[in-house]
Amino acid sequence: MPELPTSPSSSASSPSFPSGPAARSSSPASRAAVVAALRTAGCVFAEDEAELILAAARTPEELAALVDRRVAGLPLEQVLGWAEFFGLRILVEPGVFVPRRRTEFLVEQAVAQAGDARVVVDLCCGSGAVGAALAAALGPVELHAADIDPAAVRCARRNIASLGGRVHSGDLFEALPAGLRGRVDVLAANVPYVPTGEVGLLPSEARDHEPPVALDGGADGLDVLRRVTDGAPAWLAPGGCLLVETSERQAPAAMEAFTRAGLSPRLAVSEELYANVVIGTQP
Repeated sequence: MPELPTSPSSSASSPSFPSGPAARSSSPASRAAVVAALRTAGCVFAEDEAELILAAARTPEELAALVDRRVAGLPLEQVLGWAEFFGLRILVEPGVFVPRRRTEFLVEQAVAQAGDARVVVDLCCGSGAVGAALAAALGPVELHAADIDPAAVRCARRNIASLGGRVHSGDLFEALPAGLRGRVDVLAANVPYVPTGEVGLLPSEARDHEPPVALDGGADGLDVLRRVTDGAPAWLAPGGCLLVETSERQAPAAMEAFTRAGLSPRLAVSEELYANVVIGTQP
């Protein structure tokens, strides 16, 4: 699935679809109409998106509604109700942060760093994608996830319930059960790291349809990261690790924050995914 395609324009007109068979067996004419509507709206991957929308729609009426939502600017994943992440289908609800493909690199690093982990925490969990992916990759684990946004908490519960995971509502570590202190092997925190002054420069799909609390990281984008690094040592088990995604520009300051907190940091970079992950190990 394409990640963050060019945002559609809300001024684009939606097509009319023929009545009759369900959209799964839609005619070439209706298929072409969907592609044309998405292309007019500015979707760079119009053909690929059309295939996914056509497969999701059960009736012509539902097809029209899905196309209207995409043309209005909703992220494709929120239109479909799911996102592909680390080989999993993650449910995504309106108003919830959409997991990015680059964050799969964080999961890969966590598995490589702590393949024998037994207690995993997904902090700032959003949809719960990172926690679900870690549980799938690591096997049976004690999985906890937390977020301050009620919509994200509801969505995450849908994604990790089948894995036996628990989702907690609250501000960072305040949300976690006290019994986790000193026991966490992997603490993954996909914190917001966009500087406040740059939030307005994000694609409209993120800016208009994802919660600001999942995007805005404060003046330099590192406010939440610093709070996480400061609090992490009390929760990590000996040898446990904290993993946080950040930008290339912010990586040096993020590494300093890890060091000040008493963690031993290293930076992992994926040029292919434009991903930067700081990994800090508890002595």
